[in-house]
Amino acid sequence: MRVKLDHSIGAALIAVAGLPFLPRPLSASWPFIVASTVFQIAYFVLVARTYRVADMSLAYPLMRGSAPLLVALASVTLMGEPLSQSAWFGVGTICVGILSMASAARQASEAGVALSLGNAIVIAGYTLIDGIGVRRSEAPSSYTLWIFLLTGLLLGGWTLATRHRAFLHYGRQNWQLGSVGGAGTIGSYGLALWAMTVAPVAVVAALRGTSILFGVAVAALFLRERVGTAKVVGVFIIAIGAAALRLS
Repeated sequence: MRVKLDHSIGAALIAVAGLPFLPRPLSASWPFIVASTVFQIAYFVLVARTYRVADMSLAYPLMRGSAPLLVALASVTLMGEPLSQSAWFGVGTICVGILSMASAARQASEAGVALSLGNAIVIAGYTLIDGIGVRRSEAPSSYTLWIFLLTGLLLGGWTLATRHRAFLHYGRQNWQLGSVGGAGTIGSYGLALWAMTVAPVAVVAALRGTSILFGVAVAALFLRERVGTAKVVGVFIIAIGAAALRLS
């Protein structure tokens, strides 16, 4: 949770510096910016609670593997974005590949599974909100920065009010990590939001899930962690799904 908070506050500071030089999002997008901020905060809270009762090896695949499928199902109704058969195959295959990695978890509690799936709903929620909002903003960059600014201000303000000494000490020790992480967070999500202006939201959401491949690669190549059979199988399934989306 501390690392995510670092990144959120770092992103907010970058947003403060960048927003004066960008066009303002159109007024039609502001309700979506506010709604997305609420969902983002709910995501942070749920992630913290989830990792207290569930291993990351279980929670992360459940959250990230379920959300794209929920987005695909909802986007057809809410956004009028029907997918081709090959796109459905690609989205479904990526989700199956990510979810299959959860089988490598050492233990699974009912609370951990419930919180993970609850957070998948939250992730799907802010993805759909932003998919609609960024299109109405006609300014993807500033739309992205406003979300991170509001989220960082609220999370940082709450933490400062409740744990101000620990927060200030940790911030002084780790501001570099927060800055780098914040820049990376803005870049990755900003790119996804821009992609949602030119491609179906469900496809972008599914392709975002393939980032787990890089996590597996880093763990194996640099951290020398053992990659079990479940993860290897999951990697191949995800790759098949990504290829299907590329050809759809």
